[in-house]
Amino acid sequence: MSNRQNRGEKTEPSKQHGRKHSLFTSFANQTARASGHHLTFTLAVVVILGWAITGPIFGYSDTWQLVINTGTTIVTFLMVFLIQNTQNRDSTAMHLKLDEIIRAIDGAHNTLLDLEDLEDKDLQAIQQRYKAMAAKAQTALDEDDLEAAAEHIEKLAEPARKEKDGGSARGKRTERNRKPG
Repeated sequence: MSNRQNRGEKTEPSKQHGRKHSLFTSFANQTARASGHHLTFTLAVVVILGWAITGPIFGYSDTWQLVINTGTTIVTFLMVFLIQNTQNRDSTAMHLKLDEIIRAIDGAHNTLLDLEDLEDKDLQAIQQRYKAMAAKAQTALDEDDLEAAAEHIEKLAEPARKEKDGGSARGKRTERNRKPG
C-alpha cells in the first residue's frame, strides 16, 4: 500500500499507457532505448569492421575515409540532441518526484524544493552548511558524544519545526493526516 493510500489520499491510476507523446518525444525515447542496447553496440562494431575491411579494396582513398567520417559525424550530431532531450525529461521528472517527497515528509525543508533554480554560489553555500553540520555530528559520534551528535542533527530540523509551529498549512495538513480514522 502506498503512502498516499495510508494517508487516505486518492491516487490516480497510472496513465502511462494512455498518454499521447509527440512524434519527437516518442522517437527520442525509442532511439535512447535502442542506442543503449548491446545489439546496437554490436552493429556499430560490425559497421566499423566492415569499413576497415573495405580499406584495401578502395585503396584507403579519401572517399573511403570520408564515408566513415561523415557517417559518424552525422550520427554523433543527431545523438547529442536526442540524448539531451531524454536527459532533460528525466531530470525534470526526477526533480518533480523529489519535490513531492520533500513536500510530503514532515520535518523536511520546503526551502529545498526549488534548488535547481538557484545560482551555483547559492547551491555551494547550502552544500557547505550541510557538510559542516554533518561533520560536527560525525565528530560527536566519533567521540561517543551522542548528546552532542543529536543536537547537531536537531539543527537540521529547526527550520521545519519553526514552520510547523507557525501554523503553516503544511503543518496543519500533516496533523490532519496523522489523525486516526
